[in-house]
Amino acid sequence: MKKLVECVPNISEGRDQSVIEAVTAVIGEVNGVHLLDVDPGADTNRTVITFIGSPAGVAEAAFRVVRRAAELIDMTRHSGAHPRHGATDVCPFVPVRGVSMAECVEIARSVGRRIGDELDIPVYLYEEAARTDFRRNLANVRKGEYEALSSKLGQDQWCPDFGPNAWNEHTARTGATNVSARGFLVAYNVNINSLSKSIAQNIALDIKEAGRAKRDAKGNLVKDDKGRNILVPGPYRLEACKAVGWVIPAYERAQVSMNLVNTAITKPHQAFDACCRSASDRGVRVTGSELVGLIPEGDLLAAGKHYLRKAGQSAGIPRKMIIETAIQSMGLRDITPFDPAEKIIEYQAGLTDGPLVSMTSREFADELSSDSPAPGGGSVAALSAAQAAALVAMVANLTVGKKKYAKVQERVKEIAELGQDLKDFFLAAIDDDTNAFNAVMETFRLPKGTPEQAKARDLAVAEATREATRVPLSVLEKVPATLELADEVARIGNTNSLSDAGVAALTGLAGAEGAYYNVLINLDSLRELDQSAAPGFAEDTRKAATAALARCEELAAQTRTLVRERLEASV
Repeated sequence: MKKLVECVPNISEGRDQSVIEAVTAVIGEVNGVHLLDVDPGADTNRTVITFIGSPAGVAEAAFRVVRRAAELIDMTRHSGAHPRHGATDVCPFVPVRGVSMAECVEIARSVGRRIGDELDIPVYLYEEAARTDFRRNLANVRKGEYEALSSKLGQDQWCPDFGPNAWNEHTARTGATNVSARGFLVAYNVNINSLSKSIAQNIALDIKEAGRAKRDAKGNLVKDDKGRNILVPGPYRLEACKAVGWVIPAYERAQVSMNLVNTAITKPHQAFDACCRSASDRGVRVTGSELVGLIPEGDLLAAGKHYLRKAGQSAGIPRKMIIETAIQSMGLRDITPFDPAEKIIEYQAGLTDGPLVSMTSREFADELSSDSPAPGGGSVAALSAAQAAALVAMVANLTVGKKKYAKVQERVKEIAELGQDLKDFFLAAIDDDTNAFNAVMETFRLPKGTPEQAKARDLAVAEATREATRVPLSVLEKVPATLELADEVARIGNTNSLSDAGVAALTGLAGAEGAYYNVLINLDSLRELDQSAAPGFAEDTRKAATAALARCEELAAQTRTLVRERLEASV
């Protein structure tokens, strides 16, 4: 699975299109980073920029955005309705896929340090990246906005996390930049079959994290000793959820409008279900929902799996089918069209299947049979393993819902999901293997005219070759889990699909042995290269590969014997 991080820098320019274009242009200079959206506001004099990519790529692109904004935006001349601190006001990093919040915190701090050290811009860390509780809240960090920096900088209390603690001509021009790591925010609206704003507002109060104002028996607001309303949680309270109720005349219905400020805590389907329960309490019903903006694929997969499991169905089906289940279950087409290609962040960025996986079988076989060295055996080994995992999921799914196999229903559903996950891993490795080989070829083109160049080239070739070894090793080390599932489903699954379980074992072993060959040939290439950067890599890799293949051979032989004996006995 490719790691994906989103970055949403806000720059203090929303009127001069030439400046906005110059700042966003630097994003396209970084490989593997995709610009998703540019949203300027003239009144706020602020532009929200959204891009996505690999952790390293996004970190580099974010630094370049801050650098370019500092070159082109003069904060001494800035005015706008939105609170702001500097030329780049905020720069949050958001985990999207395969990346933890802790990793995004490290990215934020690393980029923040670069901004401070290389650009001499004061940097304050906030939200998850903050080093003190007080600075977690952006409002605390940005108190007094840009105009207060002249008096705050120089004080120990307001010492930046990185960069100069001084007000001078340079910092007056750049201001300060606030860098963070935070969860993915989803703007999500749930529709009800009513035009009552009051009902929608009460549903919002039932679910929002802040709760509702407490009232006494007579309906009067209850205050604390400072005269503030006392808030109490609603019956369906959701963490990280802000909500209001309103009526949309164009839709002819009321909505509960939510900002789910961290979908790692509360996902859209959880908010949808909470609204359904609250609406039912009030004699109305939810008719569907609306997603405003983009959503990570993982949030829709979580929703689809939730509703499939709730219905007692297998969630071990292809991602496309799971996402369609989510769309239908939450009524995401209730009032507006919903196209996954436009609404899912990874899809809009074109970060889905690689070019090889996207080919038809004919196209892949034709490409394979050409005189190009890649794709080759490594990609085919990954494909074989993917087919094995797909067969495992198939046999499990053909067992789901069958009365004869009532005792194993929960387990075969688990096996189907595990098989799908393994399938997706191996499919990604088809392109990863070819990409790794191509990267090795690129290093051979590096200059080697001087001793220094020759040494640098040798080190680059060695590292690229190690990476090209890691890909088939990762495939090989995942195959034992696939073969264990194949053996299990051969024993407990639908007997009408016993031959499919047997073929899963055969193709799984073929994938494992093919990956093993590719590990060995890459290790052989490493023998003549400088290994000082990774001592012990070759020995450790060979031991791991040998152990994994031995386990695969043991499992495949076990399943082959079982399947043959049972099939031959039935004839």
